[in-house]
Amino acid sequence: MKLVPQVLENAFVRLEPMEDAHREGLRAACNADQRIWTELYPFSWANEQFEPTWEKLRRDQAEGSNQPYAVLVGGEVVGITTFYAIEPANAAVAVGGTYYRPDQRGGATNPAAKRLMMGHAFGAGARRVVYHVDALNLRSRAAVTKLGAVQEGIMRQDRVTWTGRLRDTVVFSILADEWPSVRDRLEARLAVFA
Repeated sequence: MKLVPQVLENAFVRLEPMEDAHREGLRAACNADQRIWTELYPFSWANEQFEPTWEKLRRDQAEGSNQPYAVLVGGEVVGITTFYAIEPANAAVAVGGTYYRPDQRGGATNPAAKRLMMGHAFGAGARRVVYHVDALNLRSRAAVTKLGAVQEGIMRQDRVTWTGRLRDTVVFSILADEWPSVRDRLEARLAVFA
């Protein structure tokens, strides 16, 4: 697997490798939902937490441990999604750290972005794409299931969130031989929005 950051685009979204130019747009998008950060995320992008989270993201990106993408709709930054836990030797990668501004949820943005991310990963030789979802995040669990991912299990008390809550993490995956049917279902879903 050779996963190289590059611009990914379809009729609904444009994913750009994260750059400093995306910083203020991402800050505004993240501040559009104050509640979600304390309820569902292991880290926060809101308010005073934005700067340290941004700096860590950019350090990890420079070290190559993740590949974050700014999610743009109509030229405006509406969120973020990331490749992380990149394991070239095992041909495995996780997609996550995803956040969308509230007005982008429930429409074409997530399936369109996931179509691009998974297409890029499997096209780069991935054998396995993984999703780690907070067990309390019912919306994300439903969205990942709707993508066609298979739930593998729940890692109990897997993480301590930034608020101190112990998080159980649900693990989902899609394998390379499952990708064609997952891709076809995603494209059928997106056709409704065209």
